[in-house]
Amino acid sequence: MTRLGFLLDSDSCIGCHACTVACKSEHDVPLGVNRTWVKYIETGSFPDVARKFNVMRCNQCDDAPCMTICPTSALFRSDNGVVDFQDDDCIGCKSCMNACPYDALYINPETNTAHKCNMCNHRLEVGLEPSCQIVCPTEAIKIGDLDDPTSEISRIIAREDVAVRSPEQNTKPKVYYRGADQASLDPTRTAIANDGMIWADTLRDPRGKSHPTVEVTLGKKPTDENGVVARTAYTTAHEMTWKEKVSGYFVTKAIAGGVMLMAALQVLLGNADHQAAVGVAPAVVAAIFLGVTGALLVADLKQPGRFYYILTKGNWSSWLVKGAYILMAFAAVLGLWFLAGVANADGLLKVLAVPAAIAGAGTAGYTAFLFAQCEGRDLWQTPLLLPTLLARAVVAGGSAYAILDLFLDVPDAAAIRWAFLAGLGVVAFLMWMETASHGSRHVELAVHSMVKGAHANVFWLGVGLGLAVPAVLLVIDRASDVTSAPLAAIAGLSALGGMFFSETAFIRAGQSVPLS
Repeated sequence: MTRLGFLLDSDSCIGCHACTVACKSEHDVPLGVNRTWVKYIETGSFPDVARKFNVMRCNQCDDAPCMTICPTSALFRSDNGVVDFQDDDCIGCKSCMNACPYDALYINPETNTAHKCNMCNHRLEVGLEPSCQIVCPTEAIKIGDLDDPTSEISRIIAREDVAVRSPEQNTKPKVYYRGADQASLDPTRTAIANDGMIWADTLRDPRGKSHPTVEVTLGKKPTDENGVVARTAYTTAHEMTWKEKVSGYFVTKAIAGGVMLMAALQVLLGNADHQAAVGVAPAVVAAIFLGVTGALLVADLKQPGRFYYILTKGNWSSWLVKGAYILMAFAAVLGLWFLAGVANADGLLKVLAVPAAIAGAGTAGYTAFLFAQCEGRDLWQTPLLLPTLLARAVVAGGSAYAILDLFLDVPDAAAIRWAFLAGLGVVAFLMWMETASHGSRHVELAVHSMVKGAHANVFWLGVGLGLAVPAVLLVIDRASDVTSAPLAAIAGLSALGGMFFSETAFIRAGQSVPLS
């Protein structure tokens, strides 16, 4: 078994784009997307300036996060070490795009499936070289077996100073650069200037329709402000992958899981005999929002008709697959809870209380493990995400019960509201810790984008509506002699609305930092 890799000689590259054109021709790559492209950066100040070129593509990682997260194993490793893909198995979930630290994957607009550089594996299998290597006029692109010490690229890597992109991600990339400027390999050290790029206007677009860039003020010459040492003069656009459907999914599953956490609390408080408010209503609410969660997940797929592949072709290393089974287990618990509630079998509800709480917490929290597999998005890999999601589930469950209190006689409503208020406090504390984070540069830039940059308005709207307003209303409610159901219901609606905005800011900010 061989282990093929690339050596890209930046000292020899002249930025002619022959590799890009050959790749497009070989694979019929549509306009607007690329498997291989050439990035230009410009360093220095006039008259001492330089333009440098680097070929960007899939890094054929030995520890490929795109393969780990792919729910159907549509991304797989060939016998020669190449990470290849199978169109027929792809459901278009786009998780691989956020898992890749190199911005190498894209959704083909003609097939609605994920594509990337596969080293022209169909050519390698019959003894031919990749099309990009053949057409390169300066032989700046070389492939070879990294496990063969006599191969040309193994000899070069062994004796010369070479570099890889994002080594801190520990993906063990097999694309090596000779003579590359570190500013070109680290996209957080360059920025698209206010006057745009060579063949395009400025691409800063908070709606996520274009290539992200570092959030600094950069004029027509490079600056070292915030670590930026060069301007990006040419690169390809990469649209934001996950948007409002994912934000909505965060909220709907928080409601589904959270209302059952509160229902389990009601049982533990000795209220299992309240048929409507404890036995029936929470199961119905949770089932509705669990259904909406599933609908959002399917709707966000580029191949929604293949959603069942997650079950029939499931890759158990992916938390998309594990999450699907968690949701199904939760649905089964909800069905039993509903039947017990209809039958007024409070003894069975007592038995189901702990499983319902565990399944509800799993439904609310499993996304933390999914996002941890998105190795291209450092902000999402925070250890604070799991406790935040669980605390948000408590808030969502308290909100749901506060609204139900308008229509039903909810027992121990005070205890639910204290839990609601406590959940708000925990979420506020965890958000403060997250925004005060000084982890990797990627995290710092994402936090800046979320708190002070392009997504700040949405973030602070989420803080106001989702935390401040409901907290004030609940404090007034708890401080008064008479419990006010309308006041608590308003707090619940505000908290759920604010949660959507907060999640939107978090998801978008995580994708705001350039990867290439």
